[in-house]
Amino acid sequence: MADNFLERHYEDYEARKAAYLRKKKHLPKKTLRLLERPEDEAL
Repeated sequence: MADNFLERHYEDYEARKAAYLRKKKHLPKKTLRLLERPEDEAL
């Protein structure tokens, strides 16, 4: 494999990984929402 096949694929992987991590950081964080129960359980 004189054409640096593994090196090129690893560089492609690193580029995809970096793009994914950049995109992931811009996503809004999920918030925990607590459900409120009505005081009257019959409703």
